[in-house]
Amino acid sequence: MKHVMRKNAEPVPFTRVKIEDQFWANRIQINKEHTIPFQYQKCKETGRIDAFKLDWKSGIEPVPHIFWDSDVAKWIEAASYSLATCYDPKLDALLDEVIGLIASAQQPDGYLNIYFTVVEPEKRWTDLRDAHELYCAGHLIEAGVAHYEATRKRNLLDVVCRYADYINEVFGPEEHKKKGYCGHPEIELALVKLYRATGEERYLSLSKFFIDERGKEPNYFEEEKKKNGPGYFEELFSTFDNLKEYNQSHKPVREQERVVGHSVRAMYLYSAMADLAKETGDDSLTRACERLWENLHKKNMYITGGIGSTAKHEGFTFDYDLPNETAYAETCAAIGLVFWNHRMLQLDCDGKYADALERALYNGVISGMSLDGKKFFYDNPLASLGDFHRKEWFDVSCCPPNLSRLLASLGQYIYSQNDEEAIVHLYIQGSARLHIGQKDIILKQKTNYPWDGNIFVELELEQPAMFALKLRIPGWAREASVKINGETFDIAHHIEKRYVRIERQWKNKDQVELVLPMPIERVYAHPNVRQNRNCVALQRGPLVYCLEGADNPEPLYAISLPRTSILQAQFDERLLGGMVKITGQALRCDDSDWDGELYRTTPPTAKPFEFTAIPYYAWDNRQPGQMIVWIPEA
Repeated sequence: MKHVMRKNAEPVPFTRVKIEDQFWANRIQINKEHTIPFQYQKCKETGRIDAFKLDWKSGIEPVPHIFWDSDVAKWIEAASYSLATCYDPKLDALLDEVIGLIASAQQPDGYLNIYFTVVEPEKRWTDLRDAHELYCAGHLIEAGVAHYEATRKRNLLDVVCRYADYINEVFGPEEHKKKGYCGHPEIELALVKLYRATGEERYLSLSKFFIDERGKEPNYFEEEKKKNGPGYFEELFSTFDNLKEYNQSHKPVREQERVVGHSVRAMYLYSAMADLAKETGDDSLTRACERLWENLHKKNMYITGGIGSTAKHEGFTFDYDLPNETAYAETCAAIGLVFWNHRMLQLDCDGKYADALERALYNGVISGMSLDGKKFFYDNPLASLGDFHRKEWFDVSCCPPNLSRLLASLGQYIYSQNDEEAIVHLYIQGSARLHIGQKDIILKQKTNYPWDGNIFVELELEQPAMFALKLRIPGWAREASVKINGETFDIAHHIEKRYVRIERQWKNKDQVELVLPMPIERVYAHPNVRQNRNCVALQRGPLVYCLEGADNPEPLYAISLPRTSILQAQFDERLLGGMVKITGQALRCDDSDWDGELYRTTPPTAKPFEFTAIPYYAWDNRQPGQMIVWIPEA
């Protein structure tokens, strides 16, 4: 394979980042102390972990599911990340115990999959479209890399390398190998991680094979069905309008122009495409990612960063179709959006990618977990009649451990670096150890973000050094200002793709003050989003707000917001752990004089009242009630 080294940015590893703010540090602590142990117990109680003993027999319930390997793998990944930033000997020992069980399930040829070892061993590699074999392999590989990087132990890494080597013997361009790929992309990005951890080119080549093969004709999945019969989800998939689009096999990836199909599959596929573009210098993959990015973010994304508008196939429908009550917006899809935008950001330091990452992170991702870390949303609607609530666990529990692994590794999304630049993408109080050129630098942030936009950056370095500090100016920040050691810096002439670039010889204890004013903004949807015509949403900084029945009279759909209402932001330390709420005058339709009539020729009257809006991520953490993001505008 032609391997091209491109001068791109590299994320600063989360192990070199400390998060010490009021917003994220508490979530990370809850994730460590409650959510990760709770998810282990659920994996244990439901049989997911013990299934690796391979002692299941026909007639025993529950039957191991084709997804189970991936749930345990994501738990290992989350636990490993947590271990890397806060060592816990009990967790370390527990990981070794679970890893030992997984290793014992590996077959003599290197194969490793619960379902196709004990339930239907005769069907190994016969149902790539439906059965998630390579998807589960991908998550095991990611877990192996995470555990190795956290502990430097090779007990799981060696297992997944052996599995990847076996997969490489089965799949590939050679005549005697299968020309298939997974119906659910995931292994492609995992193989790139394995390549980066081991330096073994064959893993990068195998990832590239899976990407290149996807969408070729004759379609592998159609040929597979002719040869092997119906797939695992045949009954469900037979109801879909376009199964090729559902799993993104309708065209070769470089020819795809619109986001289609299952939203999580799409995000994992695009993430792998961006990874390969970076590692190989393949600009055709970069261009495809850019086309798909434009279509998604400008025509198919919710204001919360949620994606996927229908539950039918957990994915996309058509441009500008963004229903609110029935929005699917799977938590895993928003997490996938963070993954993809983070990878695009390393290819091209363009603030639009960081803006999209931040939008998803602060809204559609963390809405997926209750504030106490004990319950989860699978899907994240933008309106509710009061009957939609988080749950402790799901039969298909991809979202809870996905959230845990993201929170446990959050530090890697804040900074990037290369030989000449220190780049700040997200504003989160704490510190990071960067390596710029030949210099080690400590960068400290002090901020109360996202509640206010005042950010103080201080640099610590042993001797003066010439490099550029790049600070993102979010798209919502209209009047940003910068001072260096108290002196005003001219932003206007130093903006590069929404980042202010400050190149100078930096000295120890130099300080940069960035001010991002956070007025309350009224946001309107594109006129083609029919569900939001004549409606307005409220946003302040990176946070999207909603109305909830706990603060406002129900039914919420009877409320309208006059365009002339004065809106106020106020920090309420007693509200849901402390947050900025938005208040103002709204109107509520009065039906008291309708006398039970269904229709009449005079319009209803409206009464004023003071409404309260809270950040969307925090809804459904109090008593059950209704919720809306988009408010009719009077």
